[in-house]
Amino acid sequence: MEANENTPDPQVTNIETSQESKELGVESQESKESGVESQESEIEATPETPAPETTETPEEPAPEEAPEETEERTEPVEVEMPMRAAVLDAKSGVENAIINFLKDGLTNTIFDAVLVPYKVPTGESFVYMLIHNPDLLDQSSPIAPIMPTQGGQALASITRQETGGLKIAAVIRPCETRAAIELSKLSQCDLENITLISYDCPGVLPTAEFIEDPNKAIEMFNEGLNNWNDMAMRPVCLLDSNSNSIFGDLHFGRLGVDGGTMLVIQKTQKGKAVLDALGLNAEPSAAIDTWKAKTNEMAETKRSKRKDAFGTLRSEKMGLANLQDTFSTCINCHNCMRVCPVDYCQQCYFECDDLKFLAEDYFQRANAAGSLNFPPDVLLYHMGRMIHMTMSCVSCGTCEDACPVKIPVAQIYSSVADEVQGIFDYLSGRDPDEPRPLLTYSLNEFSEIGE
Repeated sequence: MEANENTPDPQVTNIETSQESKELGVESQESKESGVESQESEIEATPETPAPETTETPEEPAPEEAPEETEERTEPVEVEMPMRAAVLDAKSGVENAIINFLKDGLTNTIFDAVLVPYKVPTGESFVYMLIHNPDLLDQSSPIAPIMPTQGGQALASITRQETGGLKIAAVIRPCETRAAIELSKLSQCDLENITLISYDCPGVLPTAEFIEDPNKAIEMFNEGLNNWNDMAMRPVCLLDSNSNSIFGDLHFGRLGVDGGTMLVIQKTQKGKAVLDALGLNAEPSAAIDTWKAKTNEMAETKRSKRKDAFGTLRSEKMGLANLQDTFSTCINCHNCMRVCPVDYCQQCYFECDDLKFLAEDYFQRANAAGSLNFPPDVLLYHMGRMIHMTMSCVSCGTCEDACPVKIPVAQIYSSVADEVQGIFDYLSGRDPDEPRPLLTYSLNEFSEIGE
């Protein structure tokens, strides 16, 4: 296929991301009175209960009401499917197996289009393309070596408005899947007609290193993909214990699976419907057990590395003086904000007119303080964004990849996100029905710090 800049193929749509915001409806959880304590007090005050313990048993209503209250608070909207998988032929390679699966989906009109990474004609980068011609999938790269655009951000750009009922299969990494789910909870992404398909992810290469020598970088990535050697990947990829977890509807599993085959694992009813329509029989099997054991083993290893790495990072970077030193090379380009998939604000305070001062204002500030760093308010920007984003951070590393001065932004944000999300026992993008902690409340929240 020859690329022509003046005559774009009408069957391929390039996804250009945009930042738009919508007003979010703040949800709240209302507390209910159980009435159990009042019933018990009435029972104790009743003079008719000196001995006849067998005639009346007023304690029985209490255990009947407690389970109902618990079920009401935790009942999921969609029951998670038992883990079942179909086996795909992958003798011609993992990516070819995924492409053939997607082709079948388009040919059988299970999907109207597929969102998948595509190598640009110059070979220097990859972009997300929306493809509806099955033949064009042959030139796609479902497992791209770099992530110049986060898949969750790309998906939001085409689903924030009406999709016309088109059924779209999005082939994205687990961290990108989490971003899409988190954006859907923020009313920035509509997943109703989207089938989220992820895969065991070895990580992605830093974009700058890829651009220096694309051919060498692809060789390094293929080595990591085939042998699970992730040492060349982004720093946060080395610490992502969820890199093989299933958050979407379907997942391609390779870890521990016999060579020449690959699992396609269903997680939701939507995923089951796709496999049923393709005539793929998904069943429990020993291969799934092996895959689960391998993914759990890798996740535990990465959790240990993550704990150690973030412990060292906090001792070196945390604290006002350390943060000022860490961000001292920041040029205030705000690249980290623009590429972040969950930073969707259309108007940012740090780019508004209120922070555009005249020269005289800077002189006054410098005279008052004795000196003034330029660009000013760098630490204010990063602290503000950190407060804003840590509850939604999915540890994808896109912010750090976009930093022109190599500040470990993603590692710092991810470290803080671990602590903040851990306080609420929350993982961003884990479950579309899990309420966001800052948009809900519990009556007895933070009881450990006192009344």
